[in-house]
Amino acid sequence: PKRIVTLLPSLAETVCVLGACERLVGTDKHANWPASVKTLPKLGGLDDTQLEALVRLKPDVVLLAKSARIVQRLEALGIPVLALEPQTHADVHRVLHTVAAVLQLPNAQEQADAVWQNIQRQASQAKSNIPAQAINATVYFEASTGGYAAGEASFIGEIMRQMGLKNIVPTGMGAFPKLNPEFVVRANPQLIVLAQPMVTQLSQRPGWSGIAAIKNKRVCAFPSAQADILVRPGPRLGEAAQLISDCLQRSFPA
Repeated sequence: PKRIVTLLPSLAETVCVLGACERLVGTDKHANWPASVKTLPKLGGLDDTQLEALVRLKPDVVLLAKSARIVQRLEALGIPVLALEPQTHADVHRVLHTVAAVLQLPNAQEQADAVWQNIQRQASQAKSNIPAQAINATVYFEASTGGYAAGEASFIGEIMRQMGLKNIVPTGMGAFPKLNPEFVVRANPQLIVLAQPMVTQLSQRPGWSGIAAIKNKRVCAFPSAQADILVRPGPRLGEAAQLISDCLQRSFPA
């Protein structure tokens, strides 16, 4: 394929990290890395994809999430679609190789292997820098507004587990459940991780001022560019692990 549209930020990142960024002709509205994709036509999101604008781009293939509403309409128009929705680290590994196969570059599979090995290397380095006192600390990761948490079953939860943390949201609750605020109060996490815009509300939430993480000032609030790295299941998973490691070093100083 010479003309590729992606409708998930992590898929745009995957195409680019495999060396085919110049084939992208359009992306979803959230794709912003690497910098070159910012200038591409933006085609909306999961639920509001601009179909006519997409068709005008004449893509050879559209890479998108399985949950995207537009899949059947694109197929009906005869536009090749590949639905990929990485939700775990194993999925990210598989998607890297699947996209590499689609690109048909001479060294794409080797490049996919190299990207994955780099992710593993970064994660291992991040883990080696974690302070001993942070091991087994309980954590609440607020993945988005509205009280949606990253549970143990999510790719973010996998990073937390790799870093030696205990997620307050067990696997049985799903990857990204919407939590009752009282659930977090009762769980009393020792660390809270979230995007910067949401941090101002924390102490105003009923009962939250008594949570250990807030009392002990163990709240890691990431600016949007870093928050993007944390919440996207793509080739920057290793960087996400490093961000969590840095957070732990700040929150649990020796």
